[in-house]
Amino acid sequence: MTTRVALVTGAGRGLGARIARALAADGWAVAVNDLTEDAAAATADAVRADGGTAAAFAADVTDEAAVTDLVDRVTATLGPVTALVANASGPQPVIPLEDLTWDDVLPHLELFAKSPLLLARAVLPGMKAAGTGRIVHIGSDLFDRGDPGWSAYMAGKGAMLGLTRGWAHELGPHGITVNLVAPGWIPVERHADVDPEYLERWRAAQPVRRMGTPEDVAAVVVFLASDGAAFVTGERIAVNGGQHLS
Repeated sequence: MTTRVALVTGAGRGLGARIARALAADGWAVAVNDLTEDAAAATADAVRADGGTAAAFAADVTDEAAVTDLVDRVTATLGPVTALVANASGPQPVIPLEDLTWDDVLPHLELFAKSPLLLARAVLPGMKAAGTGRIVHIGSDLFDRGDPGWSAYMAGKGAMLGLTRGWAHELGPHGITVNLVAPGWIPVERHADVDPEYLERWRAAQPVRRMGTPEDVAAVVVFLASDGAAFVTGERIAVNGGQHLS
């Protein structure tokens, strides 16, 4: 790629922040998106402290006008987006079917189906003009495990997989690949108070006997965004220590 600008949504903390920093370390100029300017700026500052190139962009990526404006601002500041990482997420309450309503499902569809759609449509003209592009969706291996109480979340992540596979066929002729990374449970900042015994049970349940790290996920995203992955599309790659094998 001649232009290497990556837009990472939900990158103020957690997986998104590590993905942004890993892409920057690989030479990408990174547009760091989050809901608030402060959250996005924290990651952008960290990238620049590491010697990379980044700028912060606050936007609600479930709002069509905000997404259009976001991509316009990124293009004006860093250049056309040639890699899109749809990582933004939200609250993940556990709700049993007896209590589940359509209003509980909708926020997940907004984040994991509507937002990727809005983002892809906004960056597509630039990618087509460049003759190349990478779209990487951050899914979840929960779609395989089917844990009780998570059906609304899994519905959203399942929709994201459907978008991935459909768009891979549609965009491949334009040199644009579309893939999905499905992390297992990767502890980040919000999991600081998890019971150590629970962590140990989790480790014991997967073939690779350690907890996954955000860097494990980021490394796969960096590969999928690279020129080396130009012949990989429509794939769903689980990053979970092999837990889906059980």
